[in-house]
Amino acid sequence: MSVVVGYFTTHYITTNFVNNSLKQTHLQRGRRKMIIKAVQLLSFLAATVLLSAIWGLEQNEIAVFVGTILTALGIAFFAQWSLLANVTSSLLLFFNHPIKIGDRIKVLDKDYPFEGEVTDLTYFFVHIKSNEGEITTIPNSLLLQKSVSVTDMSNASKSKVV
Repeated sequence: MSVVVGYFTTHYITTNFVNNSLKQTHLQRGRRKMIIKAVQLLSFLAATVLLSAIWGLEQNEIAVFVGTILTALGIAFFAQWSLLANVTSSLLLFFNHPIKIGDRIKVLDKDYPFEGEVTDLTYFFVHIKSNEGEITTIPNSLLLQKSVSVTDMSNASKSKVV
């Protein structure tokens, strides 16, 4: 019981600490959310390991369980390679691509060109709101393959450029 209480306490404290620390670095809200999700995943894994140790699971039992889960995930990713490509692309977009949430972009595609405001960057999709108010979702891997021009940067992006 103390591990569960400790997990929720640690979860609350680390989320607030990381969020406040990231606000001071002036990172955009979407990036802060992704970093907080990663910290939450790590704290969940640490709590799971502690609970399994308390319950007396042996290392070979844990290794078989983890091996089974990783094998199933490997088969799932191989069967749906685009999922893995989108997750990898989301990391590239997050760290290296010039588009940010709030920017107005134009996707330069000869068959279906469109433009709008980036409203969200997730692990799988980029959400773009058009001038008419329609939300278009583009897979991250596809966005990396297309030419994109930033027509208007958000205020947060402008303050970093200056």
